[in-house]
Amino acid sequence: MRDTSATAADLIAQVATILRSAAVEQPRRTAGRLWRDLGLPGDPLTATGTGVPERDAERLVVAAQRLAAGEPVEYVTGVAGFRRLTLNADRRGLIPRPETEGLVEAVLARVRSGRAADVCTGSGAIALALADEGDFDEVIGIDLSPDAVALARSNSERTGLAVTWLEGDLVAPLTGVVDLLVSNPPYIATAEYEALDAGVRDHEPAMALLSGADGLDATRRLLIAARSVVREGGWLAIEVDCRRAAQSAQLAGASGWSGVMVQDDLFGRARFLLARQEKLQ
Repeated sequence: MRDTSATAADLIAQVATILRSAAVEQPRRTAGRLWRDLGLPGDPLTATGTGVPERDAERLVVAAQRLAAGEPVEYVTGVAGFRRLTLNADRRGLIPRPETEGLVEAVLARVRSGRAADVCTGSGAIALALADEGDFDEVIGIDLSPDAVALARSNSERTGLAVTWLEGDLVAPLTGVVDLLVSNPPYIATAEYEALDAGVRDHEPAMALLSGADGLDATRRLLIAARSVVREGGWLAIEVDCRRAAQSAQLAGASGWSGVMVQDDLFGRARFLLARQEKLQ
């Protein structure tokens, strides 16, 4: 452990060295991010001569060691950004991704009111963003994992946003119809799992990633189940694997959805399946 005479400059240099040794990109910038996300006081890049309490120094060094060992930065610090929200992040739910922010953008461009449900909600990021930016009468978040639902509830408390959280399989806990059903379901094929980045494979919940031999089990089931809960004229929006976007669109059409389209994410990859309900099944 470091003594209380250590300065911010000393500590940032030490942390940057730890990160550099593990080939972490932009080690000094990442050291600054760790500092801020851990809630340490001041700005380490400007208050370079400020003494750092021993306890804070130890927290930062331990965080750097965890990051250097391959743990995702969001799990190391316990926070993740999503659109304009700062959320709790841990192994109970997937880390919210920038491309998923585009799914929220896509649905808000089409529907902003009524009743919305986020299936496979995980950390609750999508549901909370809809509650934050939309004008919905009710937003519902559903997940099969009780741990994920607990994480989502903690994010409701953190943000002060009202969402109804339900535990169960896909739309099973839902009563009544919704104007919007949105989901970022599991879509990794079993054979693809071992090839995932170690930071994902070794730390994020497999339950939220794996979706059968072809990666489409959850999407296939959701396309059918959602027909009974999306009102006539309502919207369905699902994040899909870009490698299977065309197949997902075909499945949507075969399941009775109308106006099926696939929209690109911010990286130009086919990512968001959008469709409408012509007639409630």
